[in-house]
Amino acid sequence: MYISKLRLGAFALVFAIFFGLAGAGITYAGQPHMVNARNYLNDALNQLQMATADKGGHRANAINLVRNAINEVNAGIQYAQ
Repeated sequence: MYISKLRLGAFALVFAIFFGLAGAGITYAGQPHMVNARNYLNDALNQLQMATADKGGHRANAINLVRNAINEVNAGIQYAQ
């Protein structure tokens, strides 16, 4: 059975997000809204990465912006500790 690199990468990303956030939910229980926001941003990033690439550069820009947003949410969670 052949699995494309894109599908394998998407599976690895979902796997990493799931297990990463499973522990994060326990660690950051005092920040439920920030953790929820990060979960939604990770879902959005996953969807953007699975979208077709031909969007005049807007898809790539959105991916970068969402990654920056995830980093900011992580920084906010760490700061609140």
